[in-house]
Amino acid sequence: MDDVIALSELNQKRARQIIEETGIVDIWHSIGAEINLVGSLKTGLLMKKRDIDFHIYSDPLKIEDSFSAISRLGKNSRIKKIMYGNLLDTGEECLEWHAWYVDSDENEWQIDMIHMPKGSPYAGYFERVADRILALLDDEKKYAILKIKNDIPDEKSVMGIEIYQAVIRDGVRNYADFMQWRKANPNNGIIEWMP
Repeated sequence: MDDVIALSELNQKRARQIIEETGIVDIWHSIGAEINLVGSLKTGLLMKKRDIDFHIYSDPLKIEDSFSAISRLGKNSRIKKIMYGNLLDTGEECLEWHAWYVDSDENEWQIDMIHMPKGSPYAGYFERVADRILALLDDEKKYAILKIKNDIPDEKSVMGIEIYQAVIRDGVRNYADFMQWRKANPNNGIIEWMP
């Protein structure tokens, strides 16, 4: 148990150092955007998958402002790759940015930045999901989630929200049961579940 908790805490500490070192919050503020941490780092459920998730809001959202912020982030020598997607004309109504940061131990971190207009259908939604998850976490559920995340093979892709739903809503407590749960509860993209 202690090893799982220790690894989670170490990775969360490192993720917060990366946020500080990149100046990512100040970068987005410099274009007048609001930036919110979401996902596993916000909930304290970051485990071995090194990712940092942000939702960013602008009113109005200007593509050139988004590129300006990303160009500043890209000046950091530890940012090795950046990908962009324009989903403004889809139901997601956002610009999607993914940056890969390599830390001093040569570990790669993915920083996901979803930039959307303040009136987007998803504006504030995932922040509320994270708050609800935090409100329902106790030591047992938190450990079950972290242990399942730790036991997932590195090559297998699983969304954290699937694990949270299985543990919080359906009482799953280990990896084998989670994989059975997953077969019975297939996902089709964005999971709109809020505890």
